[in-house]
Amino acid sequence: MYRLINRRPVPPRPILAAKRRRQLHPFLFSMGPVALSISSVLLISLMAILYLSQLGQAVAANQKLQDIHTQQVTLQRENQDLVNVIAQEQSPQYITQRAKSLGLVPADPKTLQVLVVKHLEVIQKNDPSIQP
Repeated sequence: MYRLINRRPVPPRPILAAKRRRQLHPFLFSMGPVALSISSVLLISLMAILYLSQLGQAVAANQKLQDIHTQQVTLQRENQDLVNVIAQEQSPQYITQRAKSLGLVPADPKTLQVLVVKHLEVIQKNDPSIQP
């Protein structure tokens, strides 16, 4: 035998309801206008300091990037100058002129002696077995 009991939710007592409402309200609503103004100024100041810090870091990174780019351009220019010097010094005209300035003269083909070595193998440039 079951009895059907009609239970309705009991409304909370007025004191308990007021405590719950107070807990639900944010802290800022219970602050006075002076405290709220001071908190707002402090929060805005903190945000401004963080923004200026980030801006300073961005400017420093941009300056460093520009310095690296300038250094890259300088190194590319120096590299191109060295490539030009190497190309000039490898030319036959330069080698001939430099040899003459050192006092060297071309060998006379009539007095030139050639040494022939029998059974000598030709070394290939791309042979990996003889590479150091």
